Amino acid sequence: MSGISENLKNVTGKIAAACARAGRDPETVELIAVSKTHAVESLRDAIEAGQRHFGESKFQEAEGKIALLPNYVQWHFIGRLQRNKVRKVLTLFEVIHAIDSFRLAALTDDLAAELGIFPKVFLQVNVGGEASKGGFEPDELRAEIYGLLGMRRLEIRGLMCIPPDGPNAEAARPWFIMLRKLRDELESAHGVSLPFLSMGMSGDYEVAIEEGATHIRVGSAIFGKRSYRVDGELG
Repeated sequence: MSGISENLKNVTGKIAAACARAGRDPETVELIAVSKTHAVESLRDAIEAGQRHFGESKFQEAEGKIALLPNYVQWHFIGRLQRNKVRKVLTLFEVIHAIDSFRLAALTDDLAAELGIFPKVFLQVNVGGEASKGGFEPDELRAEIYGLLGMRRLEIRGLMCIPPDGPNAEAARPWFIMLRKLRDELESAHGVSLPFLSMGMSGDYEVAIEEGATHIRVGSAIFGKRSYRVDGELG
């Protein structure tokens, strides 16, 4: 058994334990293996171990990997999405995790119409009000959700957040609770379904699951430490 296979087994075991504590079915949690900066060989090891969802944050890096790997793999774009890269990202990725403004959402919707596709997206919420992070402020999202939900092509799956840095995993819990409550509020106020919450990374995914995460973005706990830092850390 490879190190990556062992790591995946460890992560899935912790997912199951966190679900048990929360009274949830582990099948309700999608594990996204954050593979940015890691070699194709490492991704192949993960695929052989049964992993099917991968997260990348740089289009140019991801493009080469996607061409070399099986077409049944599902790709999630988890980086900060630049406007000039939207069209390219839409051609390769099935899910976008960081639609962080109405302007970006509108552009993505227009380009999706041109391409004839219905991309799955998450709306990023800046739960901590940090200037260094993108995302809708909660009040901004409350004001704009009607227009966002009315876009022709975007399949808005739910909300996403990156909590402020904290001393331990437990410090992230209030931010995960905030995102879940905001999602519940929007569903109730607008009579819509936003079933998914993309939250939780290698250091805090167990807490995120306890608070309702449906998509967790786990990199270093599977592949080990990255060799360099990537802007827009989401996993």
